Formats: sequence, C-alpha cells, structure tokens
Amino acid sequence: MSHIYCPECGFQNPEAANYCSKCGAMLVKDEPGSETTMSYTPDDEGDDTTPTLEELGAEGPALVVRSGGGRAGEHFVPQGDRTTIGRSPDCDIFLDDVTVSRKHAVLVHRDGDFVIEDQGSLNGTFLNRKRIESGKLENGDELQIGKYKLTFLEK
Repeated sequence: MSHIYCPECGFQNPEAANYCSKCGAMLVKDEPGSETTMSYTPDDEGDDTTPTLEELGAEGPALVVRSGGGRAGEHFVPQGDRTTIGRSPDCDIFLDDVTVSRKHAVLVHRDGDFVIEDQGSLNGTFLNRKRIESGKLENGDELQIGKYKLTFLEK
C-alpha cells in the first residue's frame, strides 16, 4: 500500500486521501514517478578559509557558513541553551535546502560546552565528516547539514 505524507504535519496518510487525517490540511500529490527525497553525503570540496570571530564582529561562539546555498560568510550566534537548526522557518538557524530536515538538529549549550544533536534527520548530521547522533563541538570543527558546511568558532 502506498502512502502520502502531509506537507503541514508530516503524518502518513493512505494514497487515496485528499486531506490529512491528523491535521486536515490538503494533501499535495506528485505525478507518478516523481521523487522528492534526496540522499546527500558530505563532499571533500570547498575552501578552507574561515574568518575569525573578530573578523565577523561576533563576541562569542558562532557557526559560520563556509559553503552552501550561496550563503558563504553568513554567521549565526547561538541564543540561549538550545538553538534549533532546520528547514522550517521556525528554526533559529533556517537552512533552506531539500536535504535538510524541518527539525534537523539542535545546538545545546550545556556545562560550558556546545553539543550538536541530530534530531532523527533523514540525511544525517556530520561532524568533521563523520555522521553523528550527538557530538561535542570544539573550536574549528566542521559541521555539515545538507549542502551547508559550517565551521564552529569560539574564543
């Protein structure tokens, strides 16, 4: 039996359904043979020049986009104890890419350290080119989420 997933809440519905049985949203049906899921693996390309915190004008830890989505050079400063990362506009760090899950990962500030935790994403979270469920971030670590490569910087 084939299924269709709700674009609003992600609930799995029977293919014959026109509306989501969980939230009532209208279901969008793709043409037969079209595929929307993409698999993404980290690549070895990209430049190795990462700016310093001083060059960015940031005063604390930051995630700097090295490549992906035409956003190289952008930086994000974690706010609070939990910084959400994903394709959902509701995330603190919004990464608009089909290979990024809506709620892909979370950056947790715990006991003076920063830890990246994958949130069950389809394509995974990579820390220093290794797929991880959770990992402590150190200065200069490379984080890859979808096509985005980010560098973690702290003083």
